[in-house]
Amino acid sequence: MTIWALGINHKTAPVAVRERVAFDPAGMPLVLQRLQELDSVSEVVVLSTCNRTEIYCTGDDRGPSLVADWLVHNREIGSADLDASLYALEESDAVAHTMRVASGLDSLVLGEPQILGQMKSAFAVAQEAGTVGSELGRLFRQTFSIAKRVRTDTAIGQNPVSVAFAAVRMAQHIFADMKNSRALLIGAGETIELVARHLQQAGVRHMTLANRTLARAQHLAQEFHAEAVLLEDIPLALPDADIVISSTASPLPILGKGMVEKALKKRRHKPMFMVDIAVPRDIEEEVGELSDVYLYTVDDLRDIIEENVRSREDAARQAEELISAGVDHFMRELRALDAVNTLTDIRQHVDTLREDQLEKALKQLQNGTDPEKVLRTFAHTFSNKVLHKPMTALRRAGSEGRLEVLDWSRELFDLDNRSE
Repeated sequence: MTIWALGINHKTAPVAVRERVAFDPAGMPLVLQRLQELDSVSEVVVLSTCNRTEIYCTGDDRGPSLVADWLVHNREIGSADLDASLYALEESDAVAHTMRVASGLDSLVLGEPQILGQMKSAFAVAQEAGTVGSELGRLFRQTFSIAKRVRTDTAIGQNPVSVAFAAVRMAQHIFADMKNSRALLIGAGETIELVARHLQQAGVRHMTLANRTLARAQHLAQEFHAEAVLLEDIPLALPDADIVISSTASPLPILGKGMVEKALKKRRHKPMFMVDIAVPRDIEEEVGELSDVYLYTVDDLRDIIEENVRSREDAARQAEELISAGVDHFMRELRALDAVNTLTDIRQHVDTLREDQLEKALKQLQNGTDPEKVLRTFAHTFSNKVLHKPMTALRRAGSEGRLEVLDWSRELFDLDNRSE
């Protein structure tokens, strides 16, 4: 059984491609079940964020191609686009990649902490769906342990830098005085909470939080002294917004070109700054064509983010060393478990042969056969049964020139130290 990690991310695909393979959290249990039903796939966990969709699974060599075919047939993406963006890693490479992702080393923002929580959530969903077994369970527990060490033993998390931080920093470049700016935040998840925190620290006093569930928006709004509204109230709130930052899990756009045009007319075409952090996108691409709108996506935040990456590079090198040690430890454990399974199978095989011969010997004793003869027959037959297949395999290895098999056999039976 092989461990695989395959998917696409911000390094291999633009947002227009990533949003086609993004999964709605509400439908994730069904996605996991469908993937597990594929031939050659045993266990599976799916991580879907604004920057990546990754599938971690165990299976045989056909697993990645079957998963790729499934994505083509079940998502709105052609095989050519997927092939150009998809990566597939196995065994130690897959383990290292999983640990790097959880530690924030593969993120758009180096060392960003949100990904660890997202990965833990993805693992929990897969556990609840029943698609996690012993192998992925062991991998993710080790991964979370390494990610925790990276956070505590290195400076990777210092000087917080995130997509939320970058979005606010970009707004600061455009608005000289943030205190006079009004912000409309769409969504009420962890990213929007971070955006609200950064906006508050930047001096923004007037914020409106729009969410599908009013109670969640109100809970978040209380912390930031903001107004809470439902998504359907956005057309009323939009004309007052100088800054619009959106991050929801909606499968369809929330802000269309027509809605924004109406808002601009009410604003008398006062410019509006918009950042769409969501994947799939919350704001229609055509909104960016409007002359008074400055629309940015997560991919546009790279320059701001990269300015803050250099301070974390030393910490990243230390983190890579921790991850390398973690991969070595995990792979040793995996090989040790393989050895245990093999030893168990050998023991069961020999025990079965012994019991068969012992049963025959006991019947001979019950029938009055000479005990010495019974014991000698038992010992001779049992030895032949145990050694027959190994000796046949050794003869074949010798005739084929595979001398390493003979060397291993001498080591296994300690034949070179018989005189000691």
